[in-house]
Amino acid sequence: MRASRLLSVLLLLQNRGRMTAEELAAELEVSVRTVYRDIDALSASGVPVYADRGRTGGYRLVAGYRTRLTGLTEEEAQSLSLAGLPVAAAELGLGTVLAAAQLKLYAAMPEELRSRAGRVAERFYLDVPGWHRGIESLPTLSAVAEAVWASHRIRIRYERWGQREVTRVVEPLGLILKAGNWYLAGRCEGTDRTYRISRVRELEDLGETFERPEDFDLSHYWQDWSEQFERRMFPRVATIRMSPRAQALVPFYAGAVGARALREALEGGAEPDADGWLVVELPVERGEPAIGELLRFGPHIEVLEPADLRAELASAIEEMGTVYG
Repeated sequence: MRASRLLSVLLLLQNRGRMTAEELAAELEVSVRTVYRDIDALSASGVPVYADRGRTGGYRLVAGYRTRLTGLTEEEAQSLSLAGLPVAAAELGLGTVLAAAQLKLYAAMPEELRSRAGRVAERFYLDVPGWHRGIESLPTLSAVAEAVWASHRIRIRYERWGQREVTRVVEPLGLILKAGNWYLAGRCEGTDRTYRISRVRELEDLGETFERPEDFDLSHYWQDWSEQFERRMFPRVATIRMSPRAQALVPFYAGAVGARALREALEGGAEPDADGWLVVELPVERGEPAIGELLRFGPHIEVLEPADLRAELASAIEEMGTVYG
């Protein structure tokens, strides 16, 4: 562990130039006293590191010195696939590993490329979770990720919809990060299934290795599963008249499903009437969720069909009118 940290100190100084003991300690998540000991150990091993005294001082390497100890470990190489997702890497327990891998990668780059990579990191940042949504507590995520890497069967206690808990033995095949939420694709009793990680209450690694299916493609599986999930979520199709204002609000109020329906209507040759109102077929959920989604548009939409949905919406509007007088 200390050898890895010493290499990190060396690469930090090589990539960034002068750094104070406090800056190194914060970067490595250790105490300043530990940094002092590490600097002494580097000097004793022949690394030309020296200290500049004073308020603007710090540690730096002799000009022109560069280490060639930049080989990536297996974990570091794996973590580079998450280089643009620092939060995701941290959730998987790879935060410090990713930082070490990036340091080695920068150290191995020519000066021009290293400078360009630094400018990219300064100018672009990817924040995965959506607005007004906190990051879920995921105490089992790291263990799930380890089981995925090792192809180990796991036993999970899982909370299904309706707060009903079940126990399953799963062969974990892959992890997916979707809009800030982690999902596990796994095979259970011969069937490929999807589990939301935040609903995994307990996990036991059984230590049994399974043979990963050669024909399993994670991206294709997720695409197919997402389409099926969307069809289950939106089983009904409503015929709706939309004002120009409602059409502009579709991406915000009806999301990707509504935006796709509106685009398909326009591409299919649908034309607005003289006042700009457009008839669109919009997939909707069952029951109260559908009423809530449609009420968001206020007076800018009119449900034409199905008749029961139109009646339910009219009833909800009447009740609201009673509340507000």
